Amino acid sequence: MPRHARGFDTADAHAWLARRDRRLGTWMRRIGPIDADARWKKRFDPVDALARAILFQQLSGKAAATIVGRVETAIGSTRLHCETLGRCEDDVLRACGVSGNKLLALRDLAHREGAGEIPTLRQMAWMDDAALVEALVPIRGIGRWTVEMMLMFRLGRPDVLPVDDLGIRKGLQRVDGLEAMPTPRELAERGERWGPYRTYASLYLWRIADDAGAAKPRTPRSQE
Repeated sequence: MPRHARGFDTADAHAWLARRDRRLGTWMRRIGPIDADARWKKRFDPVDALARAILFQQLSGKAAATIVGRVETAIGSTRLHCETLGRCEDDVLRACGVSGNKLLALRDLAHREGAGEIPTLRQMAWMDDAALVEALVPIRGIGRWTVEMMLMFRLGRPDVLPVDDLGIRKGLQRVDGLEAMPTPRELAERGERWGPYRTYASLYLWRIADDAGAAKPRTPRSQE
């Protein structure tokens, strides 16, 4: 199996999508190029990234960041993994604002790391997207969407389309001028023309969804 590079040529992706999809291309020209190369070059700890994704679930970016900061203070580290999370009893993490379900998910993640079940960053380079989804979704609290965010924002895989993401579906609704938000299946079918750069198309659809004609903060994504 070939080694997967982190990131892709966004200029090539931009040119490809603009040719393949006239409606999306109009929005892309309006927004301008999106550069994500610097993010993909940064090393990261997969376990720490998954732990943060768990803590971000179902919360605003600001609220989640506050809880993450409290957890970092409690464990005495900016890295969340089995050793550091193991320094705190359950009641300490709950006092940081970690819900019961998220606490169970963090404990399962730490247990699986200790058992060697979480691929390292080096190992991930040799795994395709489907293999990574299969390896990580058994973790409590980790669904397909969470893994897709890691594939896109951390690993820079070029052809990921999170069809269940409401922001992306809302973005396509605006691009195509639809009365109703497209279903995940409709988004998947529409997105076939964007391959092999569906990740880059998704970045634009998020921007389009955030652009409601009035100045407002961009919605933060858990693994950016």
